[in-house]
Amino acid sequence: MGSLPSQPPSPENSTSEYRVCVSFCSRAPASSESNSSNWIECYNPSDNTWHCIGTIPGLAGDHVLKDFAMVAVRDSIYIIGGRLYRKKGGGEDDEVVEVDHEVLPNVWRYNVINDEWCQCSPLGTPRFDFACTVSEGKIYVAGGQCMIGSARGISSAEVYDPALDEWTKLPNMSTLRYKCVGVTWQGKIYVVGGFAEREDSDRSVLFRTEMSSAEVFDTWRGEWDLKQGMWKLEVPPNQIVAIDDKLYSSGDCLNTWKGHVESYDGKVNIWNVVDRSNLRDFSSPFATSDSTDAIEPVIQRIYLTMAPIGTQLYFLAGYRLPGELFRFMSAVHTFNTSAGDAWRSFEPKEEERDKELCGHCCVVQVS
Repeated sequence: MGSLPSQPPSPENSTSEYRVCVSFCSRAPASSESNSSNWIECYNPSDNTWHCIGTIPGLAGDHVLKDFAMVAVRDSIYIIGGRLYRKKGGGEDDEVVEVDHEVLPNVWRYNVINDEWCQCSPLGTPRFDFACTVSEGKIYVAGGQCMIGSARGISSAEVYDPALDEWTKLPNMSTLRYKCVGVTWQGKIYVVGGFAEREDSDRSVLFRTEMSSAEVFDTWRGEWDLKQGMWKLEVPPNQIVAIDDKLYSSGDCLNTWKGHVESYDGKVNIWNVVDRSNLRDFSSPFATSDSTDAIEPVIQRIYLTMAPIGTQLYFLAGYRLPGELFRFMSAVHTFNTSAGDAWRSFEPKEEERDKELCGHCCVVQVS
């Protein structure tokens, strides 16, 4: 399957009560005419439109927040932790250089109904590149890194209760782990993959067993269990999401799109390619179903993030088009995990500037 048929959003799906929130920053360093700080955009899946919420509070114009978590609880999104850095121009071949500043414990809440930001209680341990997921209205974080320049992850975990605005420390995981992915599945908290090792391990030996494992937190017992071999690759997963009691993934940190969607079979501990999910690439979103490869424009995908709504996986992608002057486009594609037409692509939109994805998206309920 080379290109995606362009379709209007389907009215049969109850998508009007949801928004997909994404954080971006400018790819270029800040200047006297513009800043490079993060802003949040919301996508409305019912009519394929975007609107900008505004910038994340507390950031200077030339500072960017990355490797944070963004999750939703009811009608609010939470920006948690992250690595603060500044972009500088003038590198080799005019390359933009990232200069790290600090790891933040900050937590911000944005209510999409009231259009209000407020600062919440901070993390007990500042962290970035950590796992984060929501279960029964509470936010769970685990692992990550807490120091700039460190080559090791951390094992600590904590849970946030929005009703109390309070973080509570949880038992440590059995492994140090960062660039891991968090997902709630079958009533338990899964921290999957990442660069993982035991705290007492000999760092001269590569522990592939830990890297392909997952830590599973039972909220009733208040204990972690180690599940071996849940993520078979040494490269950390990019995203894992749950739909109808199934887990889905589409790529890893080095290759965000592997050419298909995979689902996890917990009975045999293996990931399988989902039927009808094979797609050569997301690099042809502007072609119609009647197009041929010979007339499709050669474009470059610059970001991709995935969100579950109902039985659909929404893939939000950004593209750089070739030409004398670079042009930038964004487009949304959906994959139906149930029956019917598998792939759809909605009308793309042209972007005013080159923007960079700063963290994965989340789905918030607006009604």
